[in-house]
Amino acid sequence: MLLNKLISKVEVINKVGDLNLDITNIHSDSRKIKEGGLFVAINGFSKNGIEFIPDAIKNGAKALIVEPDVDLNSLNIPKNMPAISVKNTRKALAEIACEFYDNPSKKLKLIGVTGTKGKTTTTFMIKSILEAHGLKVGLIGSIAVYINDEKIEDTDRTTPESIEIQKYLAAMVERNVDVAIIEVSSQAMKLDRVSGSEFDIGLFTNLSEDHISPKEHPNMEDYFNCKLKLIEQSKHGVINNDDETVRKIKKLLPEKDIKTFAIDSPADFKVNPDTVVITDSYIDFSILFNGKEEKIEASIPGRFSIYNASGAIAVCSYFGVTADEIRLALKDLKVLGRSELVPNKLGLTIMIDYAHTPSSLESILKAVKTYAKGKVICAWGVGGDRDTAKRPIMGEISGRLADFTVLMSDQVRTEDPLKILKEIEVGIIPTGKPYKIIVDRTEGIRYAISIAKPGDIIVIPGLGHDLYLERNGVKYPYDERKVIAKLIDEMIESGERTPIE
Repeated sequence: MLLNKLISKVEVINKVGDLNLDITNIHSDSRKIKEGGLFVAINGFSKNGIEFIPDAIKNGAKALIVEPDVDLNSLNIPKNMPAISVKNTRKALAEIACEFYDNPSKKLKLIGVTGTKGKTTTTFMIKSILEAHGLKVGLIGSIAVYINDEKIEDTDRTTPESIEIQKYLAAMVERNVDVAIIEVSSQAMKLDRVSGSEFDIGLFTNLSEDHISPKEHPNMEDYFNCKLKLIEQSKHGVINNDDETVRKIKKLLPEKDIKTFAIDSPADFKVNPDTVVITDSYIDFSILFNGKEEKIEASIPGRFSIYNASGAIAVCSYFGVTADEIRLALKDLKVLGRSELVPNKLGLTIMIDYAHTPSSLESILKAVKTYAKGKVICAWGVGGDRDTAKRPIMGEISGRLADFTVLMSDQVRTEDPLKILKEIEVGIIPTGKPYKIIVDRTEGIRYAISIAKPGDIIVIPGLGHDLYLERNGVKYPYDERKVIAKLIDEMIESGERTPIE
């Protein structure tokens, strides 16, 4: 596609060279540029994009886009190479990606899901309901990219870069997908990853403190406003009316068509709280749907799963789904790393979850306490290079709600793992509850299993669907399900534990 056409919707500051040039590929990662490529030199948190221009040219870049303050005439590039400075390089990348892939979001229905908690589970619930309705559905999320039951590619972040999003959407259009669903993080909105995409429906699940750090959001106001952009960018909105911050959206956007869901507050899709049943393996509730209370069962336990299901039902109402289709879709749905029960030879209740914020940790622990017959053992840690203020807060939550806490490493990234655990410990100590620090995650899980008795519940929050541990920029394969199975096999072989018959 001609460079002139690609930048037709971009706010250009300055340009040099002949823009009547055919572009065959685009990227902001110089390593992924190929012959005939357009390299968008974005300034990251630690690196300046123009540092990678020589690498991009070596790999085949024929044109450049740079930050607005770059002097185009000072760039050390081949003579007559087109270079363009733009007001916002991240937004430009997204807009160019839309143009390059022929605006795929206009050719299917696009649903965006944002919120602090529940994004992944809710997207899978929406996908399952719409498939039960007979639609072909694509999903771009923190676990992987799917078209119906086929996994197209694993992902390593909640929302991919804009160029990847448009590539996936274009592939979905090519395969006649009716509806695409995207998990949209606050960072994705802040960094313009979905700019140019036309959302039909935006869902806002909830808001609680998370991602407040120098590299993410300076405060909760910025965090909320970034998520709010999804509803602003969507034709229709769906919001949680039980969340006191989220419910303000109706007043903030009075002209927007917005549907609400709730358990405790008035809502378009109102759950009858008297009908709620929560066990260790499912939820059961009745919700107002098409003017009638409909009984729904879902196989992901916890009160938060009722909110996720309600939001999904509200979104799917725009597609004319029936109550029977909803029941069929949700009854046996499982989502990797979300209140996921791990079958094991000891017959213990071991649950893996993605909970990594104060509110999500509190939610999962409160949920399991309602049906635990014995003790609740919580084995966890938090990620390094992220919001440090939440560490003692989460420590207090685990100390208060769990009967025993095992503190162990999570995604430590570049931080000292023991330092992270010591900062969590500050919150546990005042609760007076027993705990143990075991830096190695595998050894921490081993200890939790070793002290568990029948009727106890081991909750392992943090990694969820992540199949790796990250240390100093390297991701090491790590599947907690396999780790648990191996540890239990070793315990049985040594005579430490006896398998169930």
